[in-house]
Amino acid sequence: MTAPALRVLSLIPPMTQLNTPYPSTAYITGFLRSRGVDAVQADLALALVLKLFSPAGLESVRSHALAQPEAQRTSSVHAFLDQFARYRATIGLVIAFLQGRDSTLAHRIAARELLPEGPRFAALEVYVDAALSEEGGDPLAWAFGALGVQDKARHIATLYLNDLADVLRDAVDERFAFVRYAESLASSQPTFAPMAAALAAPFTLVDEILHTLTLATLSQHKPDLVLLSVPFPGALYAALRIAQTIKAQNPHITIALGGGFVNTELRELAEPRLFDLVDFVTLDSGERPLLALMDFLQRKRSKQRLVRTFVREENTVRYINFVEPEVPFEEVGTPTWVGLPLDRYLSLLDMLNPMHRLWSDGRWNKLTVAHGCYWKKCSFCDVSLDYISRYETASASTLADRIEAIVNETGQTGFHFVDEAAPPKALKALADELISRQLPISWWGNIRFEKTFTPELCQLLADSGCIAMSGGLEVASDRLLTLMKKGVSVEQVARVTKGFSDAGILVHAYLMYGFPTQTVQDTVDALEYVRQLFENGCIQSGFFHRFSCTVHSPVGRDPAAYGIELIPLPPVTFAKNDIGFIDPSGVDHDALGVGLRKAIYNYMHGIGLDEDVRAWFSHVPGKVPKATVGRNRIAKALTQPA
Repeated sequence: MTAPALRVLSLIPPMTQLNTPYPSTAYITGFLRSRGVDAVQADLALALVLKLFSPAGLESVRSHALAQPEAQRTSSVHAFLDQFARYRATIGLVIAFLQGRDSTLAHRIAARELLPEGPRFAALEVYVDAALSEEGGDPLAWAFGALGVQDKARHIATLYLNDLADVLRDAVDERFAFVRYAESLASSQPTFAPMAAALAAPFTLVDEILHTLTLATLSQHKPDLVLLSVPFPGALYAALRIAQTIKAQNPHITIALGGGFVNTELRELAEPRLFDLVDFVTLDSGERPLLALMDFLQRKRSKQRLVRTFVREENTVRYINFVEPEVPFEEVGTPTWVGLPLDRYLSLLDMLNPMHRLWSDGRWNKLTVAHGCYWKKCSFCDVSLDYISRYETASASTLADRIEAIVNETGQTGFHFVDEAAPPKALKALADELISRQLPISWWGNIRFEKTFTPELCQLLADSGCIAMSGGLEVASDRLLTLMKKGVSVEQVARVTKGFSDAGILVHAYLMYGFPTQTVQDTVDALEYVRQLFENGCIQSGFFHRFSCTVHSPVGRDPAAYGIELIPLPPVTFAKNDIGFIDPSGVDHDALGVGLRKAIYNYMHGIGLDEDVRAWFSHVPGKVPKATVGRNRIAKALTQPA
């Protein structure tokens, strides 16, 4: 007797991205459909935001705010209540504008007369150079130029939404955020207790709306199996609220949990209470575990032959991994966005950083050029995990076929290649294929700044539609780059990035501070290198991240090799990832970070490039050393052969 076919529903839980669908459900839905499975998908993150940020949603928020004792109301809540009529009258207009349905509204928004302004608008002045302030300049005109009306309006509209998000956090649900929603309940949380307490608490307004949306989605799709993809810690709480609703409505629906957060932080899962909400938890690439799970549910295989899957048996968590070959990257199918409301996503402009805006502005089709990383040596990276360690490619012809299919389905020609580090050989082959097919797309991605990217290859990539590249310069110090095993030097990075810039490709540098043994001198020298990279037109964008040690990285696995001592973790039954450490250097990296972030923000706008880099650290106690890097070091490197 043939087992009945399964209907599989993949869900994007709050919160992920608002400008474009998070790709996990598109990947798995496309794969399942390529295997003849009845697979559908829905984005409850977007649906939740659109319900909250509507006239009716704001009325509910206002009711909660008015119920607060006045002494507890924050400045955000006071501003919202004082200007509520204007918020209610304009929220629909703002959403329509950010969805691209009313672009002419940009002129009124940009004039800063239409929308109410709360505390978030103070951010417009934060990073403006003192000389500009003295001249009485408009920081938005400085950032966007006289002709950037659409960009200026999108930034103002985004600040408006951020003000409302602050009101939600302060008056409705203290955990609410567009990106890090209830993140502290999940990220590196050793026990499930805080999450369990939150899930046992009465519904907030946000929970109530998510509950209603979940029931409506179940009614629409009637699934047998629900896949909850949790890419970040800030999506777990809402995912489990969704699971809670599903189990209460229909306990016979099977729920499986997976995604980037699970793959990274739940590898040592031993918490049986999680399985009150979900039936299975899978690790790493989902294709093979999901095929095995569906076989099990259809009685085609035993439980003992599940793949990379946690289950609960007699109140104990058990990990089952019947080893089978992975589904080849060449055969994972083409992602599909069928069922997702592509015309309802919000094109935001949160940060003025020119690369970061690509993350939140515009609807990009997300695609992977290769699985894993071909380098997989960087000491700060989770190189021991499958998403990095298992490197596999597909042919340029297959990738171009996928691109063509996606363009035909979505009508959108913008692509974000989401590889950890896209391989130069594969990018060259893909560029040749795109050009030969005369397939006009725009694309951007992440790479290693290695010497294989010659000026000729940079130009070829530009000709194929490349508009931007990001890459890790990390700490711009040859000593630390060697310790990190990046396999590049600062001078090599300068030549590679200059090649991209000369080809008209925007270049963004990921930068790091606080790496083990990094001294104040290292930090000052690194900033001097960064200053020169901007000065010489090698990079146009950058961002400084504070180093974080993870248990899956070479630093976390062998701290003595990097001169640090790990702070012991408590017993872990739930999430495990970040780990504290003691660096004997004793450097105050937090204080240095303030100067680094302010410096790079100004560099991106051509300000302060002639200044001594020590000026950015005037707030740091004690004497800051002079840079030991010659002020023309990068200019000289650019005259040398690669």
